[in-house]
Parts: sequence; C-alpha cells; structure tokens
Amino acid sequence: MTTNSTKTVGDHIREWRTRRRMSQLDLALEADISTRHLSFLETGRSQPSREMVQLLAEKLELPLRERNVMLVSAGYAPVYSEKSLDDPALQAARQAVDLVLKGHDPYPALAIDRRWSLIAANDALFRLVGDVDPALLKPPVNVLRLSVHPAGLARRIVNFTEWRNHLIARLRHQVDVTGDEYLSNLIDELRAYPTPDKAARRPANPQDYAGVLVPLRLMTGDETLTLFSTTTVFGTPVDVTLSELAIEAFFPADSETAAALRRLGEC
Repeated sequence: MTTNSTKTVGDHIREWRTRRRMSQLDLALEADISTRHLSFLETGRSQPSREMVQLLAEKLELPLRERNVMLVSAGYAPVYSEKSLDDPALQAARQAVDLVLKGHDPYPALAIDRRWSLIAANDALFRLVGDVDPALLKPPVNVLRLSVHPAGLARRIVNFTEWRNHLIARLRHQVDVTGDEYLSNLIDELRAYPTPDKAARRPANPQDYAGVLVPLRLMTGDETLTLFSTTTVFGTPVDVTLSELAIEAFFPADSETAAALRRLGEC
C-alpha cells in the first residue's frame, strides 16, 4: 500500500475495513468492542492503545508491513523487524530457502519477494530462461515481467493467454490482500503486452486438467514442457521480509515433461 504521512490511524482502520468488505459492526464484533468505540477510533475522537492497534490489525488480517504502518500512524514504534536475507539473524531461513531450491532440481524453482522480484533460483530455472533478452535479467528481475514480456518467455509459452490471465488473477488477489499500488500497476503492464502471433494461432489444448489447475506449457527446443506450480511460504514469520517471501516450485504435469527436465539437467 502506498503510505501517506497525513493519514491518521483512523483513516487506515477505515480504509482496511472497507477493503476487507467489513462493516463497523462486523469489525467491532470480531474485536469484541462496541461499534461506538470503533467509530470514535475511525473519526479520531478516541486514540487507540498499542494493543488495540495490534488487535484491529490482526482482525483485519493486515500484512506485517501494513501493521507497522498502522502502528506508526498511531504514534507507536513498529513492532515487526525487516531484515535483509543476508542478515545473520535470517541465516537459517536463507539456508532453508537454498536447500528447497537445490533439492527441487531438475525441476525449476525460484524464491520471490512481495513484488515478484527474483531472490534466488535453482539451475533448472536458469536453464529454461537462458534465451531471453539479457536486459530482463538485470536485477531486480521481476519474474512476471520476464514471463510475459515479448522479449522474455512470451514467444515460447504455448498457452500464453491462459497463463497471463492466471498470473493477473493471482495479482488481483494479492492486491486485494495487500493494497500494494505497485502490483496494481503491474497488472496494467502485463495486460498491455501483446499476444505473440504463434500463441494467438495455436488451438486450445483439449486437456484442461479437470479445471483444477492452470498449467504452463513452455516450448524448449522441439519439445513442449507442461508444468504446474506450487507456492510455499513461511508459516509463522514475525519478520516483514520472511512474511513476504515465497517459493514457487514447478512440477512436471506428465511423464514426458519429467523425462525432458531430467535430460536437460544432465546436459
């Protein structure tokens, strides 16, 4: 969310309550307070305690970053740290990420931050993106831009329209949860990229995996890899960086793709 130093804590409470589609009564019941007291907090007639700010942030399911913003707007110090993954305090977490990525080889996997910037990836991932425009691989690498940019993987994605729509749907959900204006703008950017001619001419694949997942069909050489992804996050983070870190791991959706990825890993 784009923060504004002129916003009061009441502004933040009301904005997030509206975003979560909750009435004052809904939130008051969740927090076990009166609607009158909540109304006074939103209008500034009452000043919330630190504990009340944290309680409302929890009931509104705010990301840790935004909980800090709300605390600061109420005049309190932020509670949640934001350390670099290189910080010694996060060494164990970084080792866990690297272990998962390495262990997933020969299947591609990558770690990303809240804005889909690449943090780390395994060798299998780099083997699949080796022919993209080098400019797209200059840090910070946005993996969504890399995926659907005309100079990225777009020309090799067989089901380009389906895959882009899937990514945009995920982004919309993320914007609803986080309120991040950067991600909202990224949606517009992804939608503006043209559909590759080859992708536009390809017929739809009759195998739809019963509607339970959206595969990524990626051309590599003379083969088409069919992959699906899973997302792994830290379960109980109290650090902003860890709370926003995710691992995207791709798995083969058929035996042919599994065999092809194993062959690529042996090269």
